[in-house]
Amino acid sequence: MSIKNRLLKIINTFDQNRFLFKQLVKRDFKQKYKRTILGMFWSVLNPLLTLLVMRIVFLRMFGKTMPHYTIYLFAGNIIMSYFKDATATGMQSLMNNSQVISKINIPKYLFLFSRNVSSFMNFMLTVGVFLLFCLIDKITFTWKFFMLVFPIISIAVLDLGVGMILSCLYVFFRDMDYLYGIFLTLLTYLSGIFYDVDQFGSYARLFLANPIYVIINYVRLICIDGIIPSLRYHILMFSVPVVFLLIGCHMYKKYNHAFIYYM
Repeated sequence: MSIKNRLLKIINTFDQNRFLFKQLVKRDFKQKYKRTILGMFWSVLNPLLTLLVMRIVFLRMFGKTMPHYTIYLFAGNIIMSYFKDATATGMQSLMNNSQVISKINIPKYLFLFSRNVSSFMNFMLTVGVFLLFCLIDKITFTWKFFMLVFPIISIAVLDLGVGMILSCLYVFFRDMDYLYGIFLTLLTYLSGIFYDVDQFGSYARLFLANPIYVIINYVRLICIDGIIPSLRYHILMFSVPVVFLLIGCHMYKKYNHAFIYYM
């Protein structure tokens, strides 16, 4: 089956299960804020509190000579927070719905997609706050800000692909939950969130191997420097997420029937 036919099949299947998907999104969104006083406000408050702590801790060490350091931090913080939330919850999407999956024959990727939509909605709320902070920090808004749609699409595709891979692995290896937590801590320190990678000289190019840093740097180039990255940079930013997504789709197809026996 060609890629085009596979995509058409997925679209048709998704269209047939549209009502179920909407209910899953509503359920995931409600569960996330169940029994919380502030509810959805935590989506905005959490990155703001993290930003405040990081600014207090790292301002004197890394931000003294860096212009718009608050925006620099905020850009890295919201991208990383979105990645953590979407992939960590996506990893458990199959196991958390094992009772439904074992009884009803429905596309399993719907559970992962619904988690990603919930995380994406929260992310877009924080993006709105980020743009407000840009305005407060006296950053000039130009038409180049419309280019932010590209890193947003890129991180959404990356989250979906990584989430698919992790959710597959988690069904067979429950240790993934602990291992991924360690990996996220390492990734946070290797994504240049609170420091300038240029201080590493010629080694700074190694950070381009990190897709999270590539996306974060794109946002900073647009918002802080007013620079549109090159076509080569766009290809780099989109290629890795697409590869992860293709791997995830392949794993879902290959282990579709095996999932039930391990749940």
